[in-house]
Amino acid sequence: MDYYVSPLQNLIDEFRRLPGIGNKTAQRLAYHLLNLPDEKAFRFADAIVEAKKKITYCKTCQNFSDSEQCTVCASPARDKGVICVVENPKDVVQMEKTNEFKGVYHILHGAISPMDNIGPDDIRIKELMSRITGGEVREVIMATNPNLEGETTAMYISKLIKPFGIKVTRIAHGVPVGGELEFADEITLARALQGRIEL
Repeated sequence: MDYYVSPLQNLIDEFRRLPGIGNKTAQRLAYHLLNLPDEKAFRFADAIVEAKKKITYCKTCQNFSDSEQCTVCASPARDKGVICVVENPKDVVQMEKTNEFKGVYHILHGAISPMDNIGPDDIRIKELMSRITGGEVREVIMATNPNLEGETTAMYISKLIKPFGIKVTRIAHGVPVGGELEFADEITLARALQGRIEL
């Protein structure tokens, strides 16, 4: 039995394809959208279309941008000699929120994952290597996720960079602020000990 008219079912199906959205949430979103006044619903649809049409990749760092270069790469105040390598554009946002990093970024758009058939050629490593051969880069900070794929990617890239005499570092991992030691696993605690700093 069909519970929904076809256009509503199509809308629910599209919402359900989004990451982290299950059937119930997809239904709620679809009903919410249908109950919006026309102008708000069309504004939502226009925002999606505009984003798809206008957002491209920064030619330098591969971040999302609405121009040839993103605001970070275009800024003369940023240190172009230090590149922070992250997996996804949303990671740049998190790093920028710290107000600590003054260099530039490189976004890989993924991580090496043999289980998912994602190899080095499937992410933006070639683009990173072409930036490194320019001679301006002094340090590459690997800020990939602290999981198997992120670690594999960091190690692979560091082996490619080492022959160029460029310093390669890895962000420290450990116990989160506000966390308690009894809830940390052994690997997290080991990383916290390795990344300790002098007070």
